[in-house]
Amino acid sequence: MNNDASLGFGHFIAQSDAVGKTLLVILVLMSVASWSIILIKGIVLQLSKRRSTRFLDFFWNATSLDAVAHEIATHGARDPFSHLASHAMHAQAHHARYGAAKLEEAGSAGDFVTRTIKKVLDEETTRLENGLTVLATVGATAPFVGLFGTVWGVYHALVAIGMSGAGTLDKVAGPVGEALIMTGVGLAVAIPAVVAYNWLTRANRVILSRLDAFAYEIHTFVAMGQPLAAASTPAQPVALKAARA
Repeated sequence: MNNDASLGFGHFIAQSDAVGKTLLVILVLMSVASWSIILIKGIVLQLSKRRSTRFLDFFWNATSLDAVAHEIATHGARDPFSHLASHAMHAQAHHARYGAAKLEEAGSAGDFVTRTIKKVLDEETTRLENGLTVLATVGATAPFVGLFGTVWGVYHALVAIGMSGAGTLDKVAGPVGEALIMTGVGLAVAIPAVVAYNWLTRANRVILSRLDAFAYEIHTFVAMGQPLAAASTPAQPVALKAARA
């Protein structure tokens, strides 16, 4: 009776060898890494959504690109949309001022702006996908790490039972049941990682789709040929609103 009461997670860890303890440490590190990424990415995603909404509201109600540039210069580019707009406008102004001084600036101003926009889109895609590989790896491997721990624990439990000569069900079920704890731990580590990976992947896909559509709009506005430092014209606000509609 006392032996049955002593069975459990603590007893299993105490009876585990170096391999079993190492596998448990690996699962704990996987869990810490995945939850850290989930929390950080979740907070960054919410902040980015809030800042993007504010910037887009300002952008579509701005009277000119000059006003947008002043807003970015004042508050900084703190979201993907303001980052893209800032680089696009800077590329147009730089090409208008210096021309094609380097190989990366070759071609027309529109070509240079297009290449700059594509570069920013690639940078934002890479930034959004940072950490997702870790979540995918944890979700795919944690169950197998736990299963390996279970197999290893069952093996040692059966060897110990065989050496003791006590092969009754009550003597076998306890150690084997304890070994199954590692499979449960592996699943507990993997499930949040898989759920978070799917959630972040979908959220990133939505952001990148909106960013791609915005890239077309900002390219259209910048390609109108209005220099960044030029004075606003009465026709430009109408063009901005018409293009949005």
